[in-house]
Amino acid sequence: MPTAIAVTSADLVLPAPDRHTPAAAVLHPPEELDLEGSLAEITALLERHGHVVAVVPSWLPTATVRRLHTVRAILESDRIALIGTDLPPLGAALLVRQLRQLSVCDFSPGIIASAARLLSHYIYAGALLGSVAKLDRVPVGLKAHARSWSPGAQFAVLAHPEPHLVKLPGSGGGGGAHGGGAAVLPPGPGFATHLTFARGQLASDWVTAELAPAWQVQGVMENPLPADSPAWWATGKLVEFAAAIPDIAMLYQLVASVRRELCRWCGAELIGDRCGFCAAPLAAPPAAAPGARSGPGPAPRPRS
Repeated sequence: MPTAIAVTSADLVLPAPDRHTPAAAVLHPPEELDLEGSLAEITALLERHGHVVAVVPSWLPTATVRRLHTVRAILESDRIALIGTDLPPLGAALLVRQLRQLSVCDFSPGIIASAARLLSHYIYAGALLGSVAKLDRVPVGLKAHARSWSPGAQFAVLAHPEPHLVKLPGSGGGGGAHGGGAAVLPPGPGFATHLTFARGQLASDWVTAELAPAWQVQGVMENPLPADSPAWWATGKLVEFAAAIPDIAMLYQLVASVRRELCRWCGAELIGDRCGFCAAPLAAPPAAAPGARSGPGPAPRPRS
């Protein structure tokens, strides 16, 4: 069986792009399942799949994150990877889908887990917002804050991979963020992508009519808005969007082109500079200088 890709919300499970892509396992939150039930849930996944890669967004409730780490600690298993991500909800869902696609390839669980950091760099995630007055995920200038109170104002915001914010011309409050009549669109990817978007309480076709052609995406798909998106973007007046590589062949080539290493702590395969399972860095700590004071100190421990 392929490595299990696990999530903490059904909102992070987008439709499979083909019949070969498996679904993700949706873990129950602490308010729905006690600790014993969570242990049984993860144990069943390990018995069926061998390894579990759980995507842990930074915006999850503290209790949910704590439960995942507690289960991993109690089971004392080196076959559970907890992969953090700062992507907004729709972008995180695309990352999960890419990991699901890779899980059926001939990559080891360690490669799949550590590939999440690599793939994140190629996801362009943002939103069209009706207000940035409370937005704290992306730097917002005083002028944008002031214009946010104008009736009908709309802002194109890119959160990842690089923050970018611009007020759209023709919306309330005057011209574009750079003083001209045309907005400088968020910079798009320089490679082939599909665009996924989800509508909140903002009636606009800007994403499909303007952004998609400007980014030269090869396809556009609409999905329901994740429940956590309004809180992440600090407004319900939004249309969230994310562009990512959809083709499994391109994803495979991207991951396979990176040099593979063995984790010096747990022995898992990895790409990049950190193990996906035990989070140990690839490089060993620098040796102490000759003559420097040293003591036995505590044994090194992997970060949970």
